[in-house]
Amino acid sequence: MSIEILPLEVQNQIAAGEVVERPAHMIKELIENSFDAGATKIEVSYSEGGRRVTISDNGGGISPEDLPKSILRYATSKITSTSDLWNLRSYGFRGEALASIAAVSKLKIRSRHKAQSQSFQMNFEFGRPSDLEPTQSDFGTLLGIESLFENVPARLKFLKSEAAEHAQIKNALKALALSRPDVEFRVLENKELLFYWPACESRKDRVQQILNLKVLFEGFAEREGVKAYAVMASPDEVQKTSKNIWLFAQNRWIQDRSLQAAVMEAYRNLLMHGEFPQAAVWVETDPQEIDVNIHPTKSQVKFRDASAAFRAVQASIRSTLEQAPWIVTAAMSPGSTSDSVLNSLIQNSVSVLEPQSQAFDFSTPTQYSQKSWIRPVVLNENKQKYVYKEENKRAGGYWSNMQVIGQVHLTYIVAQNADKMILIDQHAAHERVVFEKLMSAWTSGKIDVQEFLFPLTINLSGERVEALMNHEKELRKMGVSLELVGPSIVGLKSAPALLKDSALTSTLEKLSHELVELGGSYNFENKIADLCASMACHSVVRAGQALSNEQMTSLLQSMDEYPLSSYCPHGRPVSLDFNFIQLEKDFGRRS
Repeated sequence: MSIEILPLEVQNQIAAGEVVERPAHMIKELIENSFDAGATKIEVSYSEGGRRVTISDNGGGISPEDLPKSILRYATSKITSTSDLWNLRSYGFRGEALASIAAVSKLKIRSRHKAQSQSFQMNFEFGRPSDLEPTQSDFGTLLGIESLFENVPARLKFLKSEAAEHAQIKNALKALALSRPDVEFRVLENKELLFYWPACESRKDRVQQILNLKVLFEGFAEREGVKAYAVMASPDEVQKTSKNIWLFAQNRWIQDRSLQAAVMEAYRNLLMHGEFPQAAVWVETDPQEIDVNIHPTKSQVKFRDASAAFRAVQASIRSTLEQAPWIVTAAMSPGSTSDSVLNSLIQNSVSVLEPQSQAFDFSTPTQYSQKSWIRPVVLNENKQKYVYKEENKRAGGYWSNMQVIGQVHLTYIVAQNADKMILIDQHAAHERVVFEKLMSAWTSGKIDVQEFLFPLTINLSGERVEALMNHEKELRKMGVSLELVGPSIVGLKSAPALLKDSALTSTLEKLSHELVELGGSYNFENKIADLCASMACHSVVRAGQALSNEQMTSLLQSMDEYPLSSYCPHGRPVSLDFNFIQLEKDFGRRS
């Protein structure tokens, strides 16, 4: 069989299968052309699952000389040489979109160039052009697409339901609007106004428009020339999927697993399993340090230094989250005098299943009288807030300024401030404090270690023993010192003084299992936080454990030393709030 050059019609339909995989991709390509034309206003109308689309803009327009060339493959005004690919400032550059769309649809292009007093129109029926005709319109360009994929039945049958295709289009439009907050968008679905996003002064304002979130936070970081700016919601505003993690490189909407993982890493120990944050991140670097020409739809990019991009994205979010801006805090005082009380609480931590402990008298859980829990309160003049009659109220942080009322179900600390009543999960709160202490010790290399007179022995399989001993040096940084006692036994010679022995045994068993299961791909450094979380979980006060008023107050004071104390290391919320105004409404005391 001889080699033949494919007809132009076949070439264009092959290209259409890559560039216009579905209607949402087509709309993305056309709107990016509007961006490149300098448009500040764009209107999109779609129906029939995206098989009928109209897009109009107020951009620079297309001259009548260029209109016939606009649907030719590889015809573009964006680049002229290969070197331009490494210095791109435009969204488009391939010169394939209009040619691909014209090959598989009935396309109308009407445009008035900014230097022309007359507008012109051309129609293309599945690639066959009409004559250039004068018409009347404002400056800018209008593109009308009908009967998309009608001449390609094989492609048409792969389209999903109208609702599914419309959902994809809406997602693409949100991303495009996020990429350019300076552009006004009007979106009509089935001829009815669906979205109106006026131009915004900042990316944060546009994120608020698109995601409909009132409270958002910003962050910035730079790593080896890669800059990342992030707008994010608090860990309370979570989703069940990753759909609201928006990534942009050089202002292009992209899909990138590594950068998505960087966002998730930034929220580490703040989300529960199966939860995803809401965040938008814009990554920028020198054009020569990024390749945007690796996918027909330009939805993927390749960084010269992928590690720097990952670290920049992670740091742009984490640097803000670590300040816990969602909590109004006063000045915190590290090294609180409550440490001695708190540490004794850790060492004497027991479960109600261990009644032999003398730390607390579980037979009389109400030994702390109600009178000692409650201090006088009065309503202020407008009867909207409670105020305390405390002569020596602490000038501490968010948590330490709360008044401890008591304990509910031997599990939850009851406290209040001027605005609300708060229930605090004592185990989750204490777990975060101990976790942060361990992480701080790991980071600084300073940790109080207790040496065991006789090593604690742990029985494991041979391969698990070997896996632990291979990481003995890293474990020693946390104060965990191991020795090989036998083929299937390791001896624990020392451990952080902060922890209970039982916590170490279960944690090392879990760690050895993960080391073996994940093998060489297991990155020990990335598991330090998980290790600390597991240690903390087994070392702190439990649900069902009675605490004194002094211990509860001490715990709240210690929480103020760590900004992220509103979440346990596993992402569970530490507290629930009950606003006094809402309580008064619920009790019929106010309308």
